Amino acid sequence: MGNILRRKWRLVRRKWADDIRRLRKDGPGEIQFWLLALVIGIFAGIVAILFREGIALLQETFYGETDQQLHSHLSTLHWTVVVGIPILGGLAVGLILWRFTPDGRGRSVAHVIEGAALGRGRVEQEAGLASAAASLITLSTGGSTGREGPVVHLAAVISSQVSNWIRASDMTARDLMGCAVAGAVSASFNAPIAGALFALEVILRHFAIHAFAPIVVASVAGTVVSRLWSGDGPEFMLPEHTLAFYVELPAFMLLGLICGLVAVAMMKAIFLAEDAGDWVQEKLRLPIPLRPALAGAILGVIAIYFPHIIGVGYETTNRALSGEFALWTAFLFAVVKVVAVAVTMAGRMGGGVFSPSLMLGALTGLAFGWVATAIFPTVSGAQSLYALAGMGAVAAAVLGAPISTTLIVFELTGDWQAGIAVMVAVSLATAVSVKLVDRSFFLTQLERAGRHVAAGPQDYVLCTITVGALMRPRGAENGASDTQSWSLVEQGAYLTRADTLETAMPLFERIKGGVVPVVDARKDGPPELLGALFQVDALKAYNRALAEVAKEEHS
Repeated sequence: MGNILRRKWRLVRRKWADDIRRLRKDGPGEIQFWLLALVIGIFAGIVAILFREGIALLQETFYGETDQQLHSHLSTLHWTVVVGIPILGGLAVGLILWRFTPDGRGRSVAHVIEGAALGRGRVEQEAGLASAAASLITLSTGGSTGREGPVVHLAAVISSQVSNWIRASDMTARDLMGCAVAGAVSASFNAPIAGALFALEVILRHFAIHAFAPIVVASVAGTVVSRLWSGDGPEFMLPEHTLAFYVELPAFMLLGLICGLVAVAMMKAIFLAEDAGDWVQEKLRLPIPLRPALAGAILGVIAIYFPHIIGVGYETTNRALSGEFALWTAFLFAVVKVVAVAVTMAGRMGGGVFSPSLMLGALTGLAFGWVATAIFPTVSGAQSLYALAGMGAVAAAVLGAPISTTLIVFELTGDWQAGIAVMVAVSLATAVSVKLVDRSFFLTQLERAGRHVAAGPQDYVLCTITVGALMRPRGAENGASDTQSWSLVEQGAYLTRADTLETAMPLFERIKGGVVPVVDARKDGPPELLGALFQVDALKAYNRALAEVAKEEHS
Protein backbone atom coordinates (compact mmCIF):
# COMPACT_ATOMS: atom_id res chain seq x y z
CA MET A 1 0.00 0.00 0.00
CA GLY A 2 2.82 2.39 0.90
CA ASN A 3 4.60 1.73 -2.41
CA ILE A 4 1.38 2.46 -4.34
CA LEU A 5 0.89 5.77 -2.52
CA ARG A 6 4.52 6.76 -3.14
CA ARG A 7 4.19 5.96 -6.85
CA LYS A 8 0.99 8.00 -7.09
CA TRP A 9 2.61 10.91 -5.26
CA ARG A 10 5.57 10.81 -7.67
CA LEU A 11 3.14 10.84 -10.62
CA VAL A 12 1.28 13.84 -9.16
CA ARG A 13 4.56 15.71 -8.57
CA ARG A 14 5.72 14.92 -12.09
CA LYS A 15 2.43 16.20 -13.53
CA TRP A 16 2.68 19.40 -11.49
CA ALA A 17 6.23 19.93 -12.69
CA ASP A 18 5.16 19.38 -16.32
CA ASP A 19 2.23 21.79 -15.89
CA ILE A 20 4.52 24.45 -14.44
CA ARG A 21 7.02 24.01 -17.28
CA ARG A 22 4.21 24.35 -19.85
CA LEU A 23 2.85 27.38 -18.00
CA ARG A 24 6.26 29.09 -18.10
CA LYS A 25 6.84 28.15 -21.73
CA ASP A 26 3.41 28.78 -23.29
CA GLY A 27 1.80 31.18 -20.80
CA PRO A 28 -1.37 30.53 -18.81
CA GLY A 29 -4.51 29.16 -20.41
CA GLU A 30 -7.89 30.64 -19.53
CA ILE A 31 -8.52 28.40 -16.51
CA GLN A 32 -4.94 28.80 -15.29
CA PHE A 33 -5.21 32.57 -15.67
CA TRP A 34 -8.35 32.66 -13.54
CA LEU A 35 -6.62 30.57 -10.88
CA LEU A 36 -3.65 32.96 -10.98
CA ALA A 37 -6.07 35.88 -10.62
CA LEU A 38 -7.62 34.22 -7.56
CA VAL A 39 -4.26 33.52 -5.93
CA ILE A 40 -2.92 37.01 -6.68
CA GLY A 41 -6.12 38.57 -5.30
CA ILE A 42 -5.74 36.59 -2.07
CA PHE A 43 -2.09 37.55 -1.65
CA ALA A 44 -2.81 41.21 -2.48
CA GLY A 45 -5.54 41.19 0.16
CA ILE A 46 -3.17 39.68 2.72
CA VAL A 47 -0.53 42.30 1.88
CA ALA A 48 -3.09 45.11 2.32
CA ILE A 49 -4.10 43.77 5.73
CA LEU A 50 -0.49 43.27 6.85
CA PHE A 51 0.34 46.82 5.78
CA ARG A 52 -2.63 48.25 7.68
CA GLU A 53 -1.88 46.19 10.79
CA GLY A 54 1.80 47.10 10.54
CA ILE A 55 0.89 50.80 10.65
CA ALA A 56 -1.35 50.22 13.66
CA LEU A 57 1.35 48.22 15.48
CA LEU A 58 4.05 50.83 14.88
CA GLN A 59 1.74 53.71 15.76
CA GLU A 60 0.88 52.03 19.04
CA THR A 61 4.58 51.43 19.67
CA PHE A 62 5.63 55.02 18.96
CA TYR A 63 2.58 56.99 20.06
CA GLY A 64 0.65 54.58 22.28
CA GLU A 65 -2.49 54.73 20.09
CA THR A 66 -3.71 53.67 16.63
CA ASP A 67 -5.08 55.87 13.85
CA GLN A 68 -8.72 55.62 14.94
CA GLN A 69 -7.97 57.62 18.14
CA LEU A 70 -4.50 58.95 17.38
CA HIS A 71 -5.37 62.61 16.88
CA SER A 72 -7.19 62.86 20.21
CA HIS A 73 -4.31 61.08 21.94
CA LEU A 74 -1.56 63.33 20.54
CA SER A 75 -2.73 66.29 22.58
CA THR A 76 -1.77 64.36 25.74
CA LEU A 77 1.85 63.82 24.65
CA HIS A 78 4.82 66.09 25.35
CA TRP A 79 5.77 68.31 22.41
CA THR A 80 9.23 66.74 22.18
CA VAL A 81 7.60 63.38 21.41
CA VAL A 82 5.27 64.91 18.81
CA VAL A 83 8.21 66.60 17.05
CA GLY A 84 10.88 63.96 17.63
CA ILE A 85 9.10 60.91 16.26
CA PRO A 86 8.49 62.38 12.76
CA ILE A 87 12.14 63.49 12.57
CA LEU A 88 13.43 60.00 13.40
CA GLY A 89 10.87 58.45 11.06
CA GLY A 90 11.93 60.79 8.25
CA LEU A 91 15.58 59.94 8.77
CA ALA A 92 14.81 56.20 8.61
CA VAL A 93 12.79 56.75 5.41
CA GLY A 94 15.62 58.75 3.86
CA LEU A 95 18.19 56.06 4.63
CA ILE A 96 16.00 53.32 3.14
CA LEU A 97 15.28 55.22 -0.09
CA TRP A 98 18.92 56.37 -0.41
CA ARG A 99 20.12 52.78 -0.12
CA PHE A 100 17.54 50.90 -2.18
CA THR A 101 16.26 53.30 -4.86
CA PRO A 102 18.37 54.84 -7.62
CA ASP A 103 16.89 58.33 -7.24
CA GLY A 104 15.92 58.51 -3.56
CA ARG A 105 12.21 58.66 -4.42
CA GLY A 106 9.42 56.40 -3.23
CA ARG A 107 7.33 54.49 -5.78
CA SER A 108 3.59 55.12 -5.98
CA VAL A 109 0.44 54.58 -8.03
CA ALA A 110 1.89 56.72 -10.82
CA HIS A 111 4.68 54.17 -11.28
CA VAL A 112 2.12 51.37 -11.51
CA ILE A 113 0.28 53.27 -14.27
CA GLU A 114 3.62 53.78 -15.99
CA GLY A 115 4.40 50.07 -15.63
CA ALA A 116 1.10 49.13 -17.24
CA ALA A 117 1.53 51.57 -20.13
CA LEU A 118 5.30 51.60 -20.72
CA GLY A 119 6.82 48.86 -18.58
CA ARG A 120 5.36 45.72 -20.16
CA GLY A 121 3.00 45.28 -17.21
CA ARG A 122 5.78 45.26 -14.63
CA VAL A 123 7.25 47.58 -11.97
CA GLU A 124 10.60 47.80 -10.19
CA GLN A 125 10.73 45.21 -7.45
CA GLU A 126 13.58 46.19 -5.14
CA ALA A 127 12.65 49.88 -5.27
CA GLY A 128 9.01 48.91 -4.79
CA LEU A 129 9.69 46.91 -1.63
CA ALA A 130 11.88 49.71 -0.28
CA SER A 131 9.15 52.24 -1.00
CA ALA A 132 6.59 50.12 0.85
CA ALA A 133 8.90 49.93 3.88
CA ALA A 134 9.48 53.69 3.73
CA SER A 135 5.74 54.42 3.49
CA LEU A 136 5.04 52.08 6.40
CA ILE A 137 7.46 54.07 8.56
CA THR A 138 6.15 57.40 7.27
CA LEU A 139 2.52 56.62 8.10
CA SER A 140 3.50 55.25 11.51
CA THR A 141 5.70 58.16 12.58
CA GLY A 142 3.92 61.31 11.50
CA GLY A 143 3.71 61.50 7.70
CA SER A 144 0.49 63.05 6.41
CA THR A 145 -0.32 60.77 3.48
CA GLY A 146 -2.37 57.64 2.79
CA ARG A 147 -1.79 53.92 2.93
CA GLU A 148 -3.60 52.91 -0.27
CA GLY A 149 -0.94 54.13 -2.75
CA PRO A 150 1.88 52.04 -1.23
CA VAL A 151 -0.42 49.01 -1.04
CA VAL A 152 -1.29 49.36 -4.72
CA HIS A 153 2.39 49.50 -5.69
CA LEU A 154 3.21 46.57 -3.40
CA ALA A 155 0.48 44.53 -5.08
CA ALA A 156 1.99 45.43 -8.47
CA VAL A 157 5.35 44.16 -7.23
CA ILE A 158 3.69 40.80 -6.50
CA SER A 159 2.11 40.61 -9.96
CA SER A 160 5.42 41.61 -11.59
CA GLN A 161 7.21 38.78 -9.82
CA VAL A 162 4.57 36.30 -10.98
CA SER A 163 4.70 37.67 -14.54
CA ASN A 164 8.48 37.30 -14.64
CA TRP A 165 8.28 33.80 -13.21
CA ILE A 166 5.80 32.53 -15.80
CA ARG A 167 7.38 34.66 -18.56
CA ALA A 168 4.01 36.31 -19.20
CA SER A 169 3.31 38.28 -22.34
CA ASP A 170 2.86 42.03 -21.96
CA MET A 171 -0.94 41.80 -22.13
CA THR A 172 -1.08 38.97 -19.59
CA ALA A 173 1.27 40.87 -17.27
CA ARG A 174 -0.93 43.96 -17.46
CA ASP A 175 -4.02 41.91 -16.67
CA LEU A 176 -2.28 40.26 -13.71
CA MET A 177 -1.26 43.73 -12.51
CA GLY A 178 -4.90 44.78 -12.70
CA CYS A 179 -5.87 41.70 -10.66
CA ALA A 180 -3.30 42.53 -7.98
CA VAL A 181 -4.38 46.16 -7.74
CA ALA A 182 -8.05 45.20 -7.57
CA GLY A 183 -7.38 42.75 -4.73
CA ALA A 184 -5.35 45.34 -2.80
CA VAL A 185 -7.86 48.19 -3.20
CA SER A 186 -10.86 46.03 -2.37
CA ALA A 187 -9.13 44.71 0.76
CA SER A 188 -8.02 48.21 1.82
CA PHE A 189 -11.51 49.69 1.54
CA ASN A 190 -13.66 46.56 1.93
CA ALA A 191 -15.05 47.59 -1.46
CA PRO A 192 -15.10 44.81 -4.09
CA ILE A 193 -16.98 46.72 -6.79
CA ALA A 194 -14.79 49.80 -6.50
CA GLY A 195 -11.60 47.71 -6.35
CA ALA A 196 -12.32 46.09 -9.71
CA LEU A 197 -13.30 49.36 -11.37
CA PHE A 198 -10.29 51.21 -9.93
CA ALA A 199 -7.94 48.70 -11.56
CA LEU A 200 -9.68 49.12 -14.91
CA GLU A 201 -10.27 52.87 -14.75
CA VAL A 202 -6.99 54.08 -13.23
CA ILE A 203 -4.33 51.42 -13.85
CA LEU A 204 -5.21 49.70 -17.14
CA ARG A 205 -7.26 52.68 -18.35
CA HIS A 206 -9.61 50.52 -20.39
CA PHE A 207 -12.58 48.23 -19.75
CA ALA A 208 -11.72 45.29 -22.00
CA ILE A 209 -13.95 42.26 -21.52
CA HIS A 210 -11.02 39.80 -21.37
CA ALA A 211 -9.64 41.60 -18.30
CA PHE A 212 -12.92 42.25 -16.51
CA ALA A 213 -13.76 38.76 -15.25
CA PRO A 214 -10.36 37.82 -13.74
CA ILE A 215 -10.05 41.28 -12.16
CA VAL A 216 -13.46 40.83 -10.53
CA VAL A 217 -12.35 37.41 -9.25
CA ALA A 218 -9.23 38.97 -7.70
CA SER A 219 -11.23 41.86 -6.24
CA VAL A 220 -13.72 39.54 -4.59
CA ALA A 221 -10.85 37.41 -3.25
CA GLY A 222 -9.24 40.48 -1.69
CA THR A 223 -12.54 41.50 -0.11
CA VAL A 224 -13.15 38.04 1.33
CA VAL A 225 -9.70 38.08 2.92
CA SER A 226 -10.40 41.52 4.40
CA ARG A 227 -13.80 40.56 5.76
CA LEU A 228 -12.50 37.36 7.28
CA TRP A 229 -9.97 39.46 9.14
CA SER A 230 -11.92 42.56 10.14
CA GLY A 231 -15.60 41.93 9.42
CA ASP A 232 -17.85 43.49 6.80
CA GLY A 233 -18.90 46.73 8.47
CA PRO A 234 -18.31 50.10 6.72
CA GLU A 235 -15.13 52.05 7.43
CA PHE A 236 -17.03 55.27 8.24
CA MET A 237 -20.27 55.59 10.17
CA LEU A 238 -22.67 58.38 9.20
CA PRO A 239 -25.50 59.92 11.20
CA GLU A 240 -28.96 59.91 9.70
CA HIS A 241 -29.53 62.54 7.02
CA THR A 242 -32.09 63.45 4.43
CA LEU A 243 -31.82 65.01 0.98
CA ALA A 244 -34.37 67.65 0.08
CA PHE A 245 -33.93 66.12 -3.37
CA TYR A 246 -34.38 68.25 -6.49
CA VAL A 247 -34.52 71.54 -4.61
CA GLU A 248 -31.14 70.85 -3.01
CA LEU A 249 -29.30 69.55 -6.10
CA PRO A 250 -28.04 73.00 -7.22
CA ALA A 251 -26.18 73.23 -3.91
CA PHE A 252 -24.42 69.93 -4.62
CA MET A 253 -23.55 71.15 -8.11
CA LEU A 254 -21.91 74.22 -6.60
CA LEU A 255 -20.15 71.99 -4.04
CA GLY A 256 -18.78 69.90 -6.91
CA LEU A 257 -17.29 72.97 -8.60
CA ILE A 258 -15.70 74.10 -5.34
CA CYS A 259 -14.34 70.61 -4.63
CA GLY A 260 -12.77 70.51 -8.09
CA LEU A 261 -10.91 73.74 -7.32
CA VAL A 262 -9.92 72.43 -3.87
CA ALA A 263 -8.54 69.24 -5.43
CA VAL A 264 -6.54 71.25 -7.96
CA ALA A 265 -5.24 73.47 -5.14
CA MET A 266 -3.99 70.40 -3.26
CA MET A 267 -2.31 68.95 -6.35
CA LYS A 268 -0.69 72.27 -7.29
CA ALA A 269 0.47 72.73 -3.70
CA ILE A 270 2.16 69.33 -3.76
CA PHE A 271 3.95 70.02 -7.04
CA LEU A 272 4.98 73.50 -5.92
CA ALA A 273 6.32 72.08 -2.65
CA GLU A 274 8.25 69.38 -4.53
CA ASP A 275 9.90 72.02 -6.73
CA ALA A 276 10.71 74.10 -3.65
CA GLY A 277 12.14 71.01 -1.95
CA ASP A 278 14.38 70.32 -4.94
CA TRP A 279 15.60 73.93 -4.86
CA VAL A 280 16.32 73.82 -1.13
CA GLN A 281 18.12 70.48 -1.42
CA GLU A 282 20.28 71.79 -4.26
CA LYS A 283 21.10 75.10 -2.58
CA LEU A 284 21.91 73.55 0.80
CA ARG A 285 23.50 70.47 -0.76
CA LEU A 286 21.30 68.44 1.52
CA PRO A 287 22.08 64.69 1.58
CA ILE A 288 19.20 62.46 0.45
CA PRO A 289 18.47 60.99 3.93
CA LEU A 290 18.12 64.45 5.49
CA ARG A 291 15.36 65.68 3.17
CA PRO A 292 12.65 63.44 4.73
CA ALA A 293 14.03 64.21 8.20
CA LEU A 294 13.64 67.96 7.56
CA ALA A 295 10.08 67.39 6.36
CA GLY A 296 9.44 65.32 9.49
CA ALA A 297 10.61 68.23 11.66
CA ILE A 298 8.19 70.61 9.92
CA LEU A 299 5.33 68.12 10.32
CA GLY A 300 6.14 67.63 13.98
CA VAL A 301 5.96 71.38 14.65
CA ILE A 302 2.62 71.63 12.80
CA ALA A 303 1.28 68.62 14.74
CA ILE A 304 1.84 70.37 18.08
CA TYR A 305 -1.04 72.69 17.18
CA PHE A 306 -2.90 70.54 14.62
CA PRO A 307 -2.51 66.86 15.55
CA HIS A 308 -5.08 65.85 12.92
CA ILE A 309 -2.38 65.97 10.22
CA ILE A 310 -0.55 62.94 11.60
CA GLY A 311 -1.05 59.56 9.90
CA VAL A 312 -3.83 58.36 7.61
CA GLY A 313 -6.41 60.56 9.33
CA TYR A 314 -9.50 58.35 9.51
CA GLU A 315 -10.45 59.70 12.95
CA THR A 316 -10.69 63.26 11.63
CA THR A 317 -12.51 62.09 8.49
CA ASN A 318 -15.04 60.23 10.63
CA ARG A 319 -15.61 63.27 12.81
CA ALA A 320 -16.09 65.47 9.74
CA LEU A 321 -18.64 63.06 8.31
CA SER A 322 -20.45 63.17 11.65
CA GLY A 323 -20.55 66.98 11.56
CA GLU A 324 -18.50 67.40 14.75
CA PHE A 325 -16.46 70.40 13.53
CA ALA A 326 -17.68 73.99 13.34
CA LEU A 327 -17.42 75.95 10.09
CA TRP A 328 -14.11 77.72 10.73
CA THR A 329 -12.57 74.66 12.36
CA ALA A 330 -13.33 72.56 9.28
CA PHE A 331 -11.96 75.28 7.00
CA LEU A 332 -8.77 75.70 9.02
CA PHE A 333 -8.21 71.95 9.30
CA ALA A 334 -8.60 71.62 5.51
CA VAL A 335 -5.99 74.31 4.81
CA VAL A 336 -3.50 72.83 7.29
CA LYS A 337 -4.04 69.34 5.87
CA VAL A 338 -3.12 70.57 2.38
CA VAL A 339 0.08 72.11 3.78
CA ALA A 340 0.95 68.91 5.66
CA VAL A 341 0.39 66.67 2.63
CA ALA A 342 2.51 69.00 0.48
CA VAL A 343 5.33 68.95 3.05
CA THR A 344 5.21 65.15 3.29
CA MET A 345 5.32 64.70 -0.47
CA ALA A 346 8.00 67.36 -0.94
CA GLY A 347 10.09 65.58 1.69
CA ARG A 348 9.85 62.37 -0.37
CA MET A 349 8.56 60.52 2.68
CA GLY A 350 6.27 58.19 0.73
CA GLY A 351 2.59 57.38 0.99
CA GLY A 352 -0.46 58.01 -1.16
CA VAL A 353 -2.96 60.80 -1.75
CA PHE A 354 -6.23 58.87 -1.51
CA SER A 355 -6.80 59.12 2.24
CA PRO A 356 -5.72 62.79 2.39
CA SER A 357 -8.15 63.61 -0.42
CA LEU A 358 -10.94 61.83 1.48
CA MET A 359 -10.21 63.89 4.60
CA LEU A 360 -9.87 67.14 2.65
CA GLY A 361 -13.11 66.44 0.80
CA ALA A 362 -15.02 65.65 3.98
CA LEU A 363 -13.79 68.85 5.64
CA THR A 364 -14.58 70.92 2.53
CA GLY A 365 -18.04 69.41 2.25
CA LEU A 366 -18.73 69.98 5.94
CA ALA A 367 -17.70 73.64 5.74
CA PHE A 368 -19.89 74.11 2.66
CA GLY A 369 -22.74 72.30 4.43
CA TRP A 370 -22.64 74.71 7.36
CA VAL A 371 -23.01 77.63 4.96
CA ALA A 372 -25.74 75.98 2.87
CA THR A 373 -27.86 74.94 5.84
CA ALA A 374 -27.47 78.40 7.40
CA ILE A 375 -28.64 80.19 4.24
CA PHE A 376 -31.47 77.76 3.39
CA PRO A 377 -32.37 76.04 6.66
CA THR A 378 -35.83 74.94 5.52
CA VAL A 379 -34.73 73.14 2.33
CA SER A 380 -31.27 71.85 3.22
CA GLY A 381 -30.34 68.39 4.49
CA ALA A 382 -27.77 67.56 7.12
CA GLN A 383 -24.18 68.81 6.99
CA SER A 384 -23.01 65.20 7.00
CA LEU A 385 -24.52 64.69 3.55
CA TYR A 386 -22.45 67.57 2.19
CA ALA A 387 -19.38 66.11 3.88
CA LEU A 388 -20.05 62.77 2.17
CA ALA A 389 -20.50 64.38 -1.25
CA GLY A 390 -17.39 66.53 -0.75
CA MET A 391 -15.34 63.48 0.25
CA GLY A 392 -16.20 61.74 -2.99
CA ALA A 393 -15.81 64.86 -5.14
CA VAL A 394 -12.30 65.83 -4.02
CA ALA A 395 -11.06 62.23 -4.11
CA ALA A 396 -12.48 61.66 -7.60
CA ALA A 397 -10.86 64.84 -8.91
CA VAL A 398 -7.46 63.99 -7.41
CA LEU A 399 -7.46 60.40 -8.63
CA GLY A 400 -9.13 61.13 -11.97
CA ALA A 401 -11.44 58.19 -11.23
CA PRO A 402 -15.05 59.37 -10.93
CA ILE A 403 -16.62 55.92 -11.33
CA SER A 404 -14.53 53.92 -8.87
CA THR A 405 -14.30 56.78 -6.36
CA THR A 406 -18.07 57.17 -6.27
CA LEU A 407 -18.42 53.48 -5.55
CA ILE A 408 -15.64 53.55 -2.95
CA VAL A 409 -17.50 56.30 -1.08
CA PHE A 410 -20.69 54.27 -1.12
CA GLU A 411 -18.94 51.10 0.03
CA LEU A 412 -16.90 52.93 2.69
CA THR A 413 -20.02 54.38 4.26
CA GLY A 414 -22.68 51.82 3.39
CA ASP A 415 -24.88 54.79 2.34
CA TRP A 416 -26.41 54.24 -1.09
CA GLN A 417 -29.34 56.62 -0.52
CA ALA A 418 -27.19 59.71 -1.09
CA GLY A 419 -26.17 58.50 -4.54
CA ILE A 420 -27.56 61.39 -6.57
CA ALA A 421 -25.90 64.04 -4.41
CA VAL A 422 -22.51 62.30 -4.54
CA MET A 423 -22.67 61.67 -8.30
CA VAL A 424 -23.57 65.28 -9.08
CA ALA A 425 -20.68 66.60 -6.96
CA VAL A 426 -18.21 64.03 -8.31
CA SER A 427 -19.01 64.69 -11.96
CA LEU A 428 -18.63 68.46 -11.72
CA ALA A 429 -15.48 68.27 -9.57
CA THR A 430 -13.87 65.96 -12.13
CA ALA A 431 -14.93 68.20 -15.02
CA VAL A 432 -13.25 71.18 -13.35
CA SER A 433 -10.03 69.41 -12.39
CA VAL A 434 -9.29 67.82 -15.78
CA LYS A 435 -9.22 71.29 -17.33
CA LEU A 436 -6.56 72.49 -14.91
CA VAL A 437 -4.25 69.45 -14.57
CA ASP A 438 -3.33 66.49 -16.76
CA ARG A 439 -6.48 64.56 -15.88
CA SER A 440 -5.35 63.38 -12.42
CA PHE A 441 -2.63 63.71 -9.80
CA PHE A 442 -0.93 60.51 -11.01
CA LEU A 443 -0.96 61.41 -14.70
CA THR A 444 0.32 64.90 -13.90
CA GLN A 445 3.17 63.30 -11.93
CA LEU A 446 4.06 61.23 -14.99
CA GLU A 447 3.80 64.25 -17.30
CA ARG A 448 6.19 66.19 -15.05
CA ALA A 449 8.61 63.25 -15.33
CA GLY A 450 8.39 63.29 -19.14
CA ARG A 451 6.06 60.28 -19.44
CA HIS A 452 3.24 61.30 -21.76
CA VAL A 453 0.66 58.75 -20.65
CA ALA A 454 -2.27 61.15 -20.17
CA ALA A 455 -2.77 61.77 -23.89
CA GLY A 456 -3.28 58.07 -24.62
CA PRO A 457 -1.54 55.32 -26.63
CA GLN A 458 -1.01 57.52 -29.68
CA ASP A 459 1.58 59.38 -27.62
CA TYR A 460 3.07 56.91 -25.19
CA VAL A 461 3.60 53.93 -27.52
CA LEU A 462 6.32 55.97 -29.23
CA CYS A 463 8.34 55.64 -26.01
CA THR A 464 8.15 51.84 -26.15
CA ILE A 465 9.81 51.40 -29.57
CA THR A 466 13.59 51.80 -29.71
CA VAL A 467 15.57 52.94 -32.69
CA GLY A 468 17.96 50.00 -32.32
CA ALA A 469 15.14 47.54 -32.97
CA LEU A 470 14.17 49.19 -36.28
CA MET A 471 17.35 50.59 -37.84
CA ARG A 472 18.84 49.15 -41.01
CA PRO A 473 22.53 48.34 -40.36
CA ARG A 474 25.33 50.12 -42.15
CA GLY A 475 26.22 48.46 -45.43
CA ALA A 476 22.86 46.72 -45.79
CA GLU A 477 21.58 46.37 -49.35
CA ASN A 478 18.46 48.41 -48.55
CA GLY A 479 20.24 50.79 -46.16
CA ALA A 480 21.26 54.42 -46.44
CA SER A 481 24.48 55.52 -48.14
CA ASP A 482 27.42 56.59 -45.99
CA THR A 483 27.61 59.92 -47.80
CA GLN A 484 24.00 60.77 -46.99
CA SER A 485 24.36 59.59 -43.38
CA TRP A 486 27.60 61.51 -42.65
CA SER A 487 26.11 64.65 -44.17
CA LEU A 488 23.24 64.49 -41.68
CA VAL A 489 25.56 63.66 -38.77
CA GLU A 490 27.59 66.80 -39.53
CA GLN A 491 24.34 68.79 -39.27
CA GLY A 492 23.64 67.29 -35.85
CA ALA A 493 20.71 65.23 -37.15
CA TYR A 494 21.30 61.72 -35.84
CA LEU A 495 19.98 59.17 -33.33
CA THR A 496 21.45 56.50 -31.05
CA ARG A 497 20.34 52.92 -30.55
CA ALA A 498 18.76 53.75 -27.19
CA ASP A 499 16.60 56.57 -28.55
CA THR A 500 12.91 55.90 -29.07
CA LEU A 501 10.44 56.96 -31.73
CA GLU A 502 9.41 59.79 -29.42
CA THR A 503 12.74 61.38 -30.32
CA ALA A 504 12.88 60.12 -33.89
CA MET A 505 9.51 61.28 -35.23
CA PRO A 506 10.05 65.02 -34.58
CA LEU A 507 13.53 64.69 -36.11
CA PHE A 508 12.04 63.37 -39.35
CA GLU A 509 9.79 66.42 -39.43
CA ARG A 510 12.71 68.79 -38.75
CA ILE A 511 14.99 67.53 -41.52
CA LYS A 512 12.11 67.03 -43.99
CA GLY A 513 13.56 63.68 -44.99
CA GLY A 514 12.87 59.98 -44.72
CA VAL A 515 16.20 58.79 -43.29
CA VAL A 516 18.08 59.56 -40.06
CA PRO A 517 21.53 58.07 -39.34
CA VAL A 518 22.07 56.02 -36.17
CA VAL A 519 25.43 56.38 -34.44
CA ASP A 520 27.33 55.27 -31.38
CA ALA A 521 28.07 58.63 -29.77
CA ARG A 522 31.48 58.38 -28.06
CA LYS A 523 32.73 60.78 -25.43
CA ASP A 524 36.39 60.46 -26.41
CA GLY A 525 36.18 60.44 -30.17
CA PRO A 526 34.07 60.93 -33.28
CA PRO A 527 30.75 59.02 -33.48
CA GLU A 528 30.69 55.61 -35.14
CA LEU A 529 28.07 55.16 -37.84
CA LEU A 530 25.91 52.07 -37.12
CA GLY A 531 23.13 52.38 -39.67
CA ALA A 532 20.03 54.41 -40.38
CA LEU A 533 16.37 54.60 -39.37
CA PHE A 534 13.92 54.95 -42.23
CA GLN A 535 10.71 56.87 -41.64
CA VAL A 536 8.67 54.19 -43.39
CA ASP A 537 9.96 51.57 -40.91
CA ALA A 538 9.15 53.84 -37.96
CA LEU A 539 5.61 54.45 -39.21
CA LYS A 540 5.01 50.74 -39.78
CA ALA A 541 6.19 49.92 -36.24
CA TYR A 542 4.05 52.71 -34.81
CA ASN A 543 0.96 51.45 -36.63
CA ARG A 544 1.59 47.87 -35.47
CA ALA A 545 1.92 49.04 -31.87
CA LEU A 546 -1.32 51.04 -32.06
CA ALA A 547 -3.08 48.05 -33.59
CA GLU A 548 -1.90 45.84 -30.70
CA VAL A 549 -3.15 48.37 -28.16
CA ALA A 550 -6.50 48.62 -29.91
CA LYS A 551 -6.77 44.84 -30.05
CA GLU A 552 -6.07 44.57 -26.32
CA GLU A 553 -8.47 47.33 -25.33
CA HIS A 554 -11.34 46.02 -27.45
CA SER A 555 -10.95 42.29 -26.94
